[in-house]
Amino acid sequence: MRTGHVKRAFKYRFHPTDAQAVELLRTFGCVRKVYNLALEARTVAWFQRQERVNYNATSAMLTEWKKTPELAFLSEVSSVPLQQALRHLQGAFSSFFEGRAKYPRYKSKKKTRRSAEYTRSAFKHLDGKLTLAKMAEPLEIVWSRPLPEGVGPTTVTVSQDSAGRWFVSMLCEDESVKPLPAAGQTVGIDVGVTSLVTLSTGEKVANPRHERRDRARLARAQRKLSRKEKGSANGEKARRKVARVHARIADRRRDFLHKLTTRLVRENQTIVIEDLTVRNMLKNGSLARAISDASWTELRSMLEYKCAWYGRTLVAIDRWFPSSKLCSACGTIRDSLPLNVREWTCDCGAVHDRDVNAAKNILAAGLAVTVCGDGVRPQRSTPERQSSAKQKT
Repeated sequence: MRTGHVKRAFKYRFHPTDAQAVELLRTFGCVRKVYNLALEARTVAWFQRQERVNYNATSAMLTEWKKTPELAFLSEVSSVPLQQALRHLQGAFSSFFEGRAKYPRYKSKKKTRRSAEYTRSAFKHLDGKLTLAKMAEPLEIVWSRPLPEGVGPTTVTVSQDSAGRWFVSMLCEDESVKPLPAAGQTVGIDVGVTSLVTLSTGEKVANPRHERRDRARLARAQRKLSRKEKGSANGEKARRKVARVHARIADRRRDFLHKLTTRLVRENQTIVIEDLTVRNMLKNGSLARAISDASWTELRSMLEYKCAWYGRTLVAIDRWFPSSKLCSACGTIRDSLPLNVREWTCDCGAVHDRDVNAAKNILAAGLAVTVCGDGVRPQRSTPERQSSAKQKT
């Protein structure tokens, strides 16, 4: 069971002054530089001397780097984001050594997200105003929603996306996040491309296809970008326009998924989904674009943390479970069921919508998991089942 209050990030747009933008961009560059220097030092120590360098050692290195003429500029920005960069690198190495992630990679000036994290010693939050270290004025934040009453942020992360928009994310303890009253409903969810989700109740939620709706606008912006000289001012303007289209698509997709997942969590006590390997499915060239637009991974991520917040149960069944080929009425498994077959009739006479039938089977398998506590593996057709199926045909 979850204990204590949930720490929740509240993200807002803000509009920096010219001086604040310069300071933040300088901080982003220093954060990237320190991260890469520490990664290089740890990599050399490991591969040349088989020596593990921890956070304390890199923190001591940072102190020495600031004393050199080449890296003296690191002293011009707040030291807290630089120390946080070293802590993030330590976390990346811990994940690597535990087998949960790949070896840490260097941060790129153009591709890596620009961000800097400030802890309580490096910002002041008073009377609804946030002032960061090394800044004389508070940030001009667009307060789209209030912070939890009587609670201040524990950490603040400032970032700039590829479209040039500035964001500040405040991590706070939110007392309003509590387990919801028990609900009697359970639901199985089958994800798809045409219908984003199909529920075991028979309801289908259409896929908004946000990327397809803006595909023409995106294509025009990309064509204009391709005609610009790389590194030029006009090229940067064209790149920003492409990034703004991508940001618009991502924002609308995220908003839709938030509303859908919140509704599912509020209405159901137990939610059952499939444990899909989306990364492998994206290797299918004909479906990769549609699968990416559906964003199944983000859908599952939202369901996971919202179920944890609100006291719901999320069950993920085995990815090899034959949910589409299994008859939800009699339990017979078809030998094959091509993707273009959307409806099929079982030998027992049951007529199935492919997606609704899969959602019903997913729910039944998930409920079995909650009872026995075991994983769900595909049912194997025994010789007796195969012979009986042949007799029926």
